[in-house]
Amino acid sequence: MRLSRYFLPILKETPKEAEIVSHRLMLRAGMIRQESAGIYAWLPLGLRVLRKIERIVEEEQNRSGAVQLLMPTIQAADLWRESGRYDAYGKEMLRITDRHEREMLYGPTNEEMITEIFRAYIRSYKDLPLNLYHIQWKFRDEVRPRFGIMRGREFLMKDAYSFDTDKEAARHAYNRMFVAYLRTFDRMGLKAIPMRADTGPIGGDMSHEFIILASTGESEVFCSKDILDLPIPGADTDFASDLTPIVEAWTTPYAATDEMHDEAAFNQVAEDRKVSARGIEVGHIFYFGTKYSEPMNAKVTLSDGSEAVVHMGSYGIGVSRLLGAIIEAHHDDEGIVWPASVAPFHVGLINLKPGDAATDEACADFYRQLENAGIEVLYDDEDTRAGAKFATMDLIGLPWQLIVGPRGLKDGVVELKNRRSGERVSLSPQEAINRLIAELKG
Repeated sequence: MRLSRYFLPILKETPKEAEIVSHRLMLRAGMIRQESAGIYAWLPLGLRVLRKIERIVEEEQNRSGAVQLLMPTIQAADLWRESGRYDAYGKEMLRITDRHEREMLYGPTNEEMITEIFRAYIRSYKDLPLNLYHIQWKFRDEVRPRFGIMRGREFLMKDAYSFDTDKEAARHAYNRMFVAYLRTFDRMGLKAIPMRADTGPIGGDMSHEFIILASTGESEVFCSKDILDLPIPGADTDFASDLTPIVEAWTTPYAATDEMHDEAAFNQVAEDRKVSARGIEVGHIFYFGTKYSEPMNAKVTLSDGSEAVVHMGSYGIGVSRLLGAIIEAHHDDEGIVWPASVAPFHVGLINLKPGDAATDEACADFYRQLENAGIEVLYDDEDTRAGAKFATMDLIGLPWQLIVGPRGLKDGVVELKNRRSGERVSLSPQEAINRLIAELKG
């Protein structure tokens, strides 16, 4: 993509309303624009990152055996009355009346609708286990939306819902999602720590929040350093097997948010292994048994001919929220530092002298070769100062910068900069191409 043809509205000054790093940088880098309190337009650069995050989530959900569908944003109030939640949910729910005076709502979550879909089609235990998921926009009318997309009113979520014959089977579904989440966040360059969460009246140990450590986190978290050293399950993980050993390895070291913190248990951790920090929640998995299936009559026939109310779990990932969380974890004084897996482009190609025939020709050749190799390039072909070009590329945080100018070309070299390390090296044009291909596609 040529920058001269792209829409990238960079801001030189930090907007006053931006309170945290991710909000400031997303506004300055032209990734989002606020249209109303807690509601944002996703501009081209931000949308590219959002789609990459979404793709990783889909790939890992599919790998785990979950099946994707898409539910509407608008739901009938009657479904929520069946579960008993319509009147109990509160002002966060945006309630709507259509032209026929039917009561509707903009979905803040989808437990009722997925249960209705399940009961309409599934009759036998032979159709289980089943995990259905979607990625959809949601709306919750927060009293005080803040921190940009981190706590907005409209947001993109991945919701998965598992259906099983009993609690034992539901635990296997829970473990599959637990492992899938470890892989999902790792692929985005995040170390997400599963921390025991409140299970409410259901009780038990099947509720975990996935937390990344960040100074701007909403809550205080406590953990042992042992959990930070655990290996992430590989791409060859067999999700049909018993994943209990992996889950136990990750839930044995101490890890808790402030609301679940046990000071006595934390004091059992060696002093040099204790971590007290702030954390951002990026995912939550939860077994809720028959909370929705029982009032909504979602049952299956068992092998002996009897009927059983299905046991369910829900598994959420804040897809749009993740974008802010990644920035909180990956930035420096100059701007964003994207992990390659979610970067809007892989390489920023900088033409230091547009209009110079040799420089233009070399940049066009670089652009063509990299794109043909499957590497996404943002080509800065605009006639602006070199300093402004470098500042823009540092701000938007592409993993690599390929800097081409007439002086270097005369000497047979171009400059390659690694955004994360700051390393700058002079290489021949072919060496630069080979290095980028090896780093990004190897």
